[in-house]
Amino acid sequence: MENTLFSDLQEAVSKMILSASGWRCVFADSGDEEDATPLIDAAHTTISQAIAIVYGDYMARSGAKRIVVGIDARPTGPLIAREIIKVLVAKGFEVEFPGIIAAPEIMSYSHKVDGFVYISASHNPIGHNGIKFGKNDGGVIPGSEAAILADAFRAFCADKDAPQKASQAANSCFKEAFEAVLANASSVKEKTLETYTAFTREVISGSTDEKKQNELFAEITENTKKKPLAIVCDMNGSARTVSIDKAFFADTGIGFFTLNNKPGHIAHAIIPEPENLVYCAKEMEALHTAHPECILGYMPDCDGDRGNIVFWNEKTNKAEVLKAQEVFAVSVMSELAYLAYTGKTGENTKLAVAVNDPTSMRIEEIAAAFGAKVGRAEVGEANVVNKARELRSEGYEVRILGEGSNGGNITHPAAVRDPLNSIFALIKLLVLRDSVNPDGTTKKGLFHEWCARSGQESCYKDDFTLTDVMATLPEYTTTGVSEPRAVLHIKTTDHAELKKAYQKVFESEWEAKKQELKEKYGISSYTAISNNGTKQTDDIKDYSISKKGGLKILFKDEAGKSVAYIWMRGSGTEPVFRVMCDVKGNKPKDEASLLEWHSKMIAEADSLAKDRKIC
Repeated sequence: MENTLFSDLQEAVSKMILSASGWRCVFADSGDEEDATPLIDAAHTTISQAIAIVYGDYMARSGAKRIVVGIDARPTGPLIAREIIKVLVAKGFEVEFPGIIAAPEIMSYSHKVDGFVYISASHNPIGHNGIKFGKNDGGVIPGSEAAILADAFRAFCADKDAPQKASQAANSCFKEAFEAVLANASSVKEKTLETYTAFTREVISGSTDEKKQNELFAEITENTKKKPLAIVCDMNGSARTVSIDKAFFADTGIGFFTLNNKPGHIAHAIIPEPENLVYCAKEMEALHTAHPECILGYMPDCDGDRGNIVFWNEKTNKAEVLKAQEVFAVSVMSELAYLAYTGKTGENTKLAVAVNDPTSMRIEEIAAAFGAKVGRAEVGEANVVNKARELRSEGYEVRILGEGSNGGNITHPAAVRDPLNSIFALIKLLVLRDSVNPDGTTKKGLFHEWCARSGQESCYKDDFTLTDVMATLPEYTTTGVSEPRAVLHIKTTDHAELKKAYQKVFESEWEAKKQELKEKYGISSYTAISNNGTKQTDDIKDYSISKKGGLKILFKDEAGKSVAYIWMRGSGTEPVFRVMCDVKGNKPKDEASLLEWHSKMIAEADSLAKDRKIC
């Protein structure tokens, strides 16, 4: 029996993805990623225990004493949590367990403890689950430390006695101590909600000064009395069903309507991409006749840290879905304008925005209007957060950061995406309008500030809507991250080898097609760029140095201006290879053609590369 369990454990561990963004696999007992069973098998029970052992040892070395453990709304969460809690309690930690909790909520509360374990698989299908680790800085641990934990986990599980050792660690927990943790869940939840509410007010206002926070929210409340505003949220059974959303909007005087608002009752696919935002859009359209103030909506993923946006388009008289890149772009524009609105810009202020490498180039245009620098990092929330920290250490004010390719944003001092911060970026944009200063001059609202700085003063009007705002954003055509054509299944497991082969294919294709590329797309030159962690290397001559990081081919016109890029990277959380294309202008045919060319070159490189093995 023990030999069978050890064999099952090795197979289960081999299927896990251990990345800086989190550890994930299918925990459902059946092995079916779409199975909503709450049961996990013996191998994944051992994995849960092993996770707590290596994390507990890691935290003990720094003298940690208090750890909060939380789960999203997935069915396997409670059983995984039980094993992790038992091991951590047995190791002598004071464990707090609030039950179901949104990722931004547990991470804001982490400032009050020594670390956190969050059990979630984010946007992955319901049978998946996983782990995010953190200390007390409000974010996941950096990649370098995550790698240490992953190595320790693999080493533990490779021991033939691992199942026995893991079981002993869990069983050494006193029953009374374990039950006390569970019994205290409701009081811990009250504390996490209170902490998260206070932190969200700080993030949205950009101030720790309670008086300034009150002034902002009073201004929002007063203005929404004049022009009512309501939000529609498709909770989809996520962790946000038991978070602060409803109360927070009520306190601000903003209407709030929900659907699928029972925790754990996941009504449709989890990923908040256009194909799943249609339910929120339909609800908005159903409400709109009786409630025309319903003009914004959102849908979070299961852990509630990501939420993309639906808005009311008064020109089409329909609820429409904003693309992920558009959500991030308008959020960046709003928050940079908010810095100007609150007097935090000037000659002596260095502004910056941190993004991942497949974020659309429209961000550079938006940032330039405010004199802000754009710093790019490899895909992965931890990479972008750490890039922002590096920029701050260089003297930059980094108000907003994030992964434009996935939508949503991270607003400082938060270190994780939060749909409330995205939705309030739009609310501030719509509500904080022109006003009169005491001296009789006009204080520009956020949208007016953007129009003036971007050379679009003529586009501003007093009765603007979000539709008007979106029309002023720099126009780009970008591959959506959830589109089938954005995902390739390659056989080369050595990504450096694949990119080395890709370089040979691309350089040959460039020589053969450069005249065609110039005539068809206005492309005159290119430069290759790699992003590994927080480091970007421009004009690389050896594509293989990007290894498992991002590789981008940036195309320029005769004037040296960037007009398009193609990008590639193996996913760190799923067994797939992601590709995308970004083209300046409304040019869907060009984007489709360039992406198809890119994908064909990758396929050819895959067939040429050495050490091919099906993932």
